[in-house]
Amino acid sequence: MTFHVRLVSPPGQTESLVEMLTADSGVSNLVVLAGMAQRPAGDAVQFDVHSRSANAVFAELAALQADGSGAVAVRQVDATLGAETIAGSEHFIMQRDMPPVWDMVEARIRSDAVYAPSFYTLLVIAGLIGAVGILTNSQILIVGAMVVGPEYNAIMGVALGIDKRSKRPVLRGALALLVGFSAAIVITLLFSLIIRWSGHTPRLYSAGVRPVSDLINNPNLFSVVVAVLAGIVGVVSLTEARASALIGVFISVTTIPAAADIGLSLAYSSWSEARGSAFQLLLNVTVLIVVGALVLRVQRIIWRAREGPARTPTA
Repeated sequence: MTFHVRLVSPPGQTESLVEMLTADSGVSNLVVLAGMAQRPAGDAVQFDVHSRSANAVFAELAALQADGSGAVAVRQVDATLGAETIAGSEHFIMQRDMPPVWDMVEARIRSDAVYAPSFYTLLVIAGLIGAVGILTNSQILIVGAMVVGPEYNAIMGVALGIDKRSKRPVLRGALALLVGFSAAIVITLLFSLIIRWSGHTPRLYSAGVRPVSDLINNPNLFSVVVAVLAGIVGVVSLTEARASALIGVFISVTTIPAAADIGLSLAYSSWSEARGSAFQLLLNVTVLIVVGALVLRVQRIIWRAREGPARTPTA
């Protein structure tokens, strides 16, 4: 994996920057345009860096720009045509792991953990889809609700805040989850009351045949196991930039369906089911946050040991 980096360097720092970059074998296609940058004024510098060198290079850039002289723009290069600049793996089947680029991982988590009105709207819509899925015993709709729900972004924002020992993202993420799930529960409750009072409750649901609901509101040991495994997969997929695995996390953990079942059970006066779903929701969110923070920290420790202190960014 290769990243293209673009930044503006103050003229007095450009020489040191170029020396640092040329000394690293993972840096290629280095271009320096002296005095060509504006807002801020300085030297325009562009280069490509392989993921094996990215952590060390980004740490050096952070040290050189400690005065906040300018932002560093980074984008992933999808494909490189021509001669291969990095030697291929000697192994045919099992290739060597590349270290996570921590600045990119953290930037991705922070950019996703944005609690705009759309975040709460999607949670409410996901809750309504989940409620319809529970009423009609449709597992397909339950999966759809899981995919629509954006709560995992907030969960990882909280986990990163715990890992970085930063109170603000933890509080913001926890508050967003509380408000978002509360809104989903309240709107789902109102929707369910309308369905009940209008006489459109599905016959099987009225008769107590609720296999989907029973699965959601009965947390057990397997709920914990799935939440732990999903939390591990979620963090690894973020650090390895594997979107397909991350989607698997969205459809494997009972968060949005549990919130929907709380509102639905309250509307139909199913108090024990509402309690079970509330516990399921709290259990899954808590486990995902704790496992997310732990796996982030463990991965940092593992890669610090493998790379050595000289090539590890500050945690």
